[in-house]
Amino acid sequence: MRKAAAVPLSLLGAGVAGLAYASVVERNAFRLRRFDVPVLEPGQRPVRILHLSDLHLTPRRRLLIEWVRSLGDLRPDLVVNTGDSIAHPEAVPALLHALEPLLSRPGLFVYGSNDLYSPRPKNPARYLLRPSKGDNSRRSPDLPWEELGAGMAAAGWLDMNNTTARVKVGDLDVAVGGIHDSHIDRDRYDLIAGPAPADADLRLGVMHSPEPRNMTHFAADGYQLLLAGHTHGGQLCVPFYGALVTNCGIDRARVKGLSRHDSAYLHVSAGLGTSPYSPVRFACFPEASLLTLVPRRRGVTSTHEVR
Repeated sequence: MRKAAAVPLSLLGAGVAGLAYASVVERNAFRLRRFDVPVLEPGQRPVRILHLSDLHLTPRRRLLIEWVRSLGDLRPDLVVNTGDSIAHPEAVPALLHALEPLLSRPGLFVYGSNDLYSPRPKNPARYLLRPSKGDNSRRSPDLPWEELGAGMAAAGWLDMNNTTARVKVGDLDVAVGGIHDSHIDRDRYDLIAGPAPADADLRLGVMHSPEPRNMTHFAADGYQLLLAGHTHGGQLCVPFYGALVTNCGIDRARVKGLSRHDSAYLHVSAGLGTSPYSPVRFACFPEASLLTLVPRRRGVTSTHEVR
């Protein structure tokens, strides 16, 4: 009988060190990314949007809670939360505590699947083989999504799940269209379909999962800036290569950050959290983003204007 080859101690040690780094260090190394987005008419004053996504909060994530609270010092003109905010039945008070310094600012939110359905243990290798869409077989939500929404709405934030609204952001009149999560087939773009108001200073589309079919609908209806989350930026990335998977229909090149989709700008947040059952990040730091909307240069529409 042949003996199994022994794993070199150096390789085993590197694996243990990498796991420790991914689960302890990088998972808690929160970053604020900044982008300029040239979508305003010449002469309009810049406004700042704070984009939060995918906190997957559990009550004891104190470092994450305090870091989110610190974002209140930015005093953004608008806060947009693109979902997957909680991951525990008792997480809503912790989330509202984290958001408290921001709840006095104008805000919008949509839900992600994990605002309705609690995470369950599963083989993490499945994530690398196929998207998780369809994994949830539960008919009824088991997380307090209604309490979550009511808490944000009580502070004046707008529930944008499958609806439209107009909101004042700084000096801008902003038309917003939002949809529920396509990852659990609750998106109903048909309920908001049609040209976005042409008289608005900005037309903003909000969703959880950046599925190309919905992004194409938003762009065709005249929305200029699209915000999404869900991808975790790939969560486990390879240095100098990037994300291995996106967990949805978007391509790896646009798994996080600012890019274009047809005529619209697209910002996908890599998010701030992870599933409690996969508490690791590698080469993909947890993040929030501050988007400064600035006037377009005449005749220039390229993302090269973004810094």
